[in-house]
Amino acid sequence: MSDNTVYIIGESRTNMDNAISVIYHSFYMAYEVNVETDEIVDVGCTHTLSITENFIRGIFIGKRLNEYDDDIEQELKKRYHGTSQKAILVSYKDALKKYQEVKQKYYK
Repeated sequence: MSDNTVYIIGESRTNMDNAISVIYHSFYMAYEVNVETDEIVDVGCTHTLSITENFIRGIFIGKRLNEYDDDIEQELKKRYHGTSQKAILVSYKDALKKYQEVKQKYYK
């Protein structure tokens, strides 16, 4: 991690029968973002299988978190067919909102 990155969490709920909900009660996605370029340099999420986090990382790392990216939504809908698909999108939107607030407050 470097001085030009920030840590942002996005949160959402999953279906009550989803294993993530049973264990964690919520779905969280953590992003490390370069504030100079808005590039997502690392991603982590609550998960029950490591392949889930690895798959999600492959979709988000290298993308930008400066404004909503419809391509990310389309890629998730096309490629990710787990029960947390909607929760991932909601977490992404929540993290984006928080990131924009952090950029506005600290990195004008």
